[in-house]
Amino acid sequence: MTIARIETFLAPPRWMFVRVETGEGVVGWGEPVVEGRAEPVRAAVEVLAEYLVGQDPLRIEDHWQVMTKDGFYRGGPVLSSAVAGLDQALWDIKGKTYGQPVHQLLGGPVRERIRAYAWVGGDEPSEIRDAVSAQAEAGFTAVKMNGSGRMTPLATREEVRACLLRAETAREVLGDERDFALDFHGRVSPANARRLLPLLAEYAPLFVEEPVLSEHMHAVPDLVNASNIPIALGERLFTRREFLAPLQAGVAVVQPDISHAAGISELRRIAALAEMYGAHIMYGAHIAPHCSLGPVALAASLQVAFTTPNFLIQEQSIGIHYNKDAELLDYVADREPFRFVGGSLLRTERPGLGVDIDEAAVRTADARGHAWRNPVWRHEDGSFAEW
Repeated sequence: MTIARIETFLAPPRWMFVRVETGEGVVGWGEPVVEGRAEPVRAAVEVLAEYLVGQDPLRIEDHWQVMTKDGFYRGGPVLSSAVAGLDQALWDIKGKTYGQPVHQLLGGPVRERIRAYAWVGGDEPSEIRDAVSAQAEAGFTAVKMNGSGRMTPLATREEVRACLLRAETAREVLGDERDFALDFHGRVSPANARRLLPLLAEYAPLFVEEPVLSEHMHAVPDLVNASNIPIALGERLFTRREFLAPLQAGVAVVQPDISHAAGISELRRIAALAEMYGAHIMYGAHIAPHCSLGPVALAASLQVAFTTPNFLIQEQSIGIHYNKDAELLDYVADREPFRFVGGSLLRTERPGLGVDIDEAAVRTADARGHAWRNPVWRHEDGSFAEW
């Protein structure tokens, strides 16, 4: 068996798919993209395709080593995301070739269902209340929301109170038996994070995500010690080596993205690394894969989650406020693998990644394409603000 053709497709709202076909007609799908930088990732996939075409698709680990290490200059989000999508597609082909789901090829499942959380939007407490209530009524046992909008480097009392009111509102709606997580999205300075974390403790978030940007890793140990709230981060980290520092700093939850962190092959290694850290001798630090992307990324994340003992909860983008012009379910021929039962996704034995992509829909979407860019925010004085 050899790889015969590799194609990429830009698909709204901000995604990209890769289709890898063998000479024997087996097709694997992957999702390589950096949101807002899809075009450079597409070019990187085309370069890697020069190596892959003509190769045996079943030699996944060897291909991963070559794709990540054969260049003099290595790493970075563009290359890592290109590798991620191709790696997903190769695992999809391998599973389909042997008639097995990828989780069986990774050692077999350790759970029957995957708990997921739903995103809620709304900057005003009344909007948050309605959005959280809707997701709870839909059966989700956990939600995640932004902890703040644009925030000044040293927050005013009004900004602090707005953040606390979000948390207070979510807790009132959910009660004590369900969870919410707060995503600071890197918008909060280390000084603001140190102020906010102790104040948020009474609302008991499941975790606080990205209390500081990943480049401020030196600030993470102080934040871990500033509050009893579990700290989560990792969507902007791309290799197991980059996850070592936050794990050593004591973060409770790591959040690699399977379409950014070099695919299934690297995600499971990051999860194994996380098992070595944390206060709980059985589980170590937990993994909550980041996944605000499309159906292939989610399907690939689930395959790893089913085999990972220290898995915590899965992000998914169905209904997320970023999804404009298209939705995750628009690109699948069968929605059953993405049907939620009590806020969880059930394990199936479908071969490969377990998702049936609607190829006609993907090709139609690519004809429209997209050029999604994230917004540029500014403070009131005109200086740049983190989005």
